[in-house]
Amino acid sequence: MKKTKKLLSGVFTLALAGAVALSGCSSSNNGGNTGSNGGTNTGGNSGGNAGTETAAEGFKFGESPVTFTYYVNYDWWTTEPWGASPNSKWVQDNLKITVEPIQSGGAAAQKLSTMIASKELPDAMMMDRGPDVERLRQAGALVALDEYIEKYPNLKKWAGEETLNMLRSSDGKIYQFPNWYTAAPTGNDGWFINKKIYEELGKPKLETFDDLYAYLKLVQEKKPDLVPLEVGRGGQGVEVMFAGFANDNPSQYSYMKAFPQGDKLATIYDSPAYKETMTFASKLFREGLITQDALTQKEDQVKEKLATGRVAVFVGGNATNLGREGHNALKAADPTAGYEFIWPVIKPGVDKNKVYPNGYNALGWNVNVITTSAENPEAIFAYLDWMTGEEGQRIMFFGPQGLYWDEVDADGAPIPNDKWFSTPQEEKDKQKLEAYVWAGNATYVDTTKGKIEANLPEEQRNWGAVAQLNVSWKTSHNNTQFNNIDPAPETDEGIILQQVNDLATEYFGKMLFAKSDEEVASLIQEAKEQTNALGYDRVLEFRTKAWQDNLAKMSGQ
Repeated sequence: MKKTKKLLSGVFTLALAGAVALSGCSSSNNGGNTGSNGGTNTGGNSGGNAGTETAAEGFKFGESPVTFTYYVNYDWWTTEPWGASPNSKWVQDNLKITVEPIQSGGAAAQKLSTMIASKELPDAMMMDRGPDVERLRQAGALVALDEYIEKYPNLKKWAGEETLNMLRSSDGKIYQFPNWYTAAPTGNDGWFINKKIYEELGKPKLETFDDLYAYLKLVQEKKPDLVPLEVGRGGQGVEVMFAGFANDNPSQYSYMKAFPQGDKLATIYDSPAYKETMTFASKLFREGLITQDALTQKEDQVKEKLATGRVAVFVGGNATNLGREGHNALKAADPTAGYEFIWPVIKPGVDKNKVYPNGYNALGWNVNVITTSAENPEAIFAYLDWMTGEEGQRIMFFGPQGLYWDEVDADGAPIPNDKWFSTPQEEKDKQKLEAYVWAGNATYVDTTKGKIEANLPEEQRNWGAVAQLNVSWKTSHNNTQFNNIDPAPETDEGIILQQVNDLATEYFGKMLFAKSDEEVASLIQEAKEQTNALGYDRVLEFRTKAWQDNLAKMSGQ
């Protein structure tokens, strides 16, 4: 998933685990108990809930209780209370692991800086890959994980050598435990429509941006109480929309504020697709076709509009999860209502099969690090390694045995039980199972969820899962090559990049509010000149080298 912008892309967001909603992340279990050697004993229909030993010579779960502190470095994240969910309670009771959350309080950057300055770091943290991790590593605040990776089986087995090599720091060691790494496309971003409104208005063609404009004008005329186009928190949908204005033009370029020109990265303000995107978005905004509070609304406000059916078309991040929640709310009140996920809208002439509003990284979303403050770093690694393995993913993502499944199939995938079918979706959501999955194994989880959904009757399939399987994962670009290409924030280039990003946010708003197409063009030129004056060329040179280094690593050089 992307960073918060994307995740939140992203990517990300806490999808319903208990309802087996595909999150673009995955993990697996081979249906058995984790043996004393850390392997998996395939046990037929055994739930595999008794296997707590991880490695023959390593840390043994349950022999002595372990408590560690955990911090998630995002403004928007609240770490749920430990033991409040069925999966964390199972861990507490069976593995004797207790986690004490440290909250960001909505000010993650300040919180992390304060903890670093006071030398009172939490035992483990979840954070973005890149500069902050390197800053901590260079300060000697992180524990190298190489010894544990060799000692415990799951991360090495599921992530693989290539992915792990991409996580190595400049000293050759690995300090990062990836979250939601994957060997297959993932993603939750995209487009969906209010199905009932669409049918009432005659189901016009909705494939190109010309079609979209005509449909939004029709909505505005016939359904003036609706938001024609909802673009989500922070106007994120505009960046998702960007992918449809050219072939092989993933939304990642818009988030990076850079795009490839040959073997170099260039400023996004030279991208014709970016100019067309902002010109179109500005036109929609000034004609009242985009929600007018796009830059100020909170996620809860977006959810409320979707839940009450006040949106005709949605484009944005986390669409499979936001759409699922809104769809379920509408269906509960009116069985004929709901949302329908659609193929990305494109510019006329663009190949629909070369449009990528989603992006995935083999390294996944973010990482966990263990700090030198931890009294027992091996126990923390053992827990993360257990979690990322088959038993751990089955229990943490799908819930403990006896909740929504009692048996597993020959591949270790949980088989939904009667309670899974009888429990209302909103009740499953309240358990927030996925909020406790910090070492997600996307390959296993998505494979398992896909199998479960495929075996369900159509009327029982999860809306978000179907959206992922049919559209969002098919429109996802492999962005691994752009991993960790940004300079450290305290370097000259890092300071410039922060200034560039601040200016980009400012100019994004100005372009959206522009009074004419000509003003948009002028603002793009102005943004280019101002960012160039800051020294953006130095950042682009830095990123280009890092990008080319990544390509070399990925090709085995």
